[in-house]
Order: sequence, then C-alpha cells, then structure tokens
Amino acid sequence: MGANFNQLLQYYKGLYMAPNAVKSSLKTMIFASLMLEKLGFQNISPRYNEPRTDIIQTIGLETEENLIKFCKGLQKGMPVESFVEPVPDFTPGYPHKEIMADGSFTPGSTIELSCDGPMIAPYVVYMQGGITYEYGKLGIMIAIQNMLY
Repeated sequence: MGANFNQLLQYYKGLYMAPNAVKSSLKTMIFASLMLEKLGFQNISPRYNEPRTDIIQTIGLETEENLIKFCKGLQKGMPVESFVEPVPDFTPGYPHKEIMADGSFTPGSTIELSCDGPMIAPYVVYMQGGITYEYGKLGIMIAIQNMLY
C-alpha cells in the first residue's frame, strides 16, 4: 500500500498545485510582455492585453547582443544555477546556434521559468513558465536590467 499511496499523493498534489502554477506563469508572461512593450520592443506575441492559449511568450529582441544579454540576465535571476552563464552554441535538433537560460528545480520542466532563442534575426526569445510570480518577475527584471545596462 505504501508505494501506491505515495504515487496517489504525488498525483493529487499535482492537481492541487497546478492552477496556482499556471496562474503564476501567465502573470509572469503578461508582466514580461508589458515591460518589454513599454521599453519599445514591437515584435511581442501575445501582447500583454491579448488572449492567451498557453504559457509561452515570444519577444523579438532585435539584436544578437540583446538576446544574449537577456538570456544571461534571466539566468542570473534563477532560483537554481544562477551562477551559470549561458553561451550560444549548436544544440542537437536545432539548425542554428541557440542560447538557453534555465535554472529549474526539475530539469526540462516547462512550467518553470526558462527561455531560449536562435542566434538569427529577428533574435526572438521564447520564454515560458514561472512557478511563482515573485521569482518570475524578479528574473525578468534582472534580464531587462542586464540587457539595457
């Protein structure tokens, strides 16, 4: 009974926590969209006030330098491995160099804050997640600060 109970407990815990995690992720992406739009970035989808169908936010950062600095800044704001510095490189399955930032508790988790982007124009970063709005907002603020200063 012990193994089955633990599996059920994890299942029900996931169901219990999921609505709050999704809400935080959506708030984080709306915050990112609004902040970057206010800073003058135009290639943003969806915009902060548009309907959303998932937790992914795309932001055209316009230059290679902006893309690299944004990803490095977001990594600095991660709750895990904030000391790691992302660098563009070839990644299996991608035709161009990519840069990725991810400091999640669960490797490969799509609900935790992460971003990646190809090193080609228009230098779009694909961002997702943010289990808690507070650390998501902090990460985005650090990413923006790192990109602009």
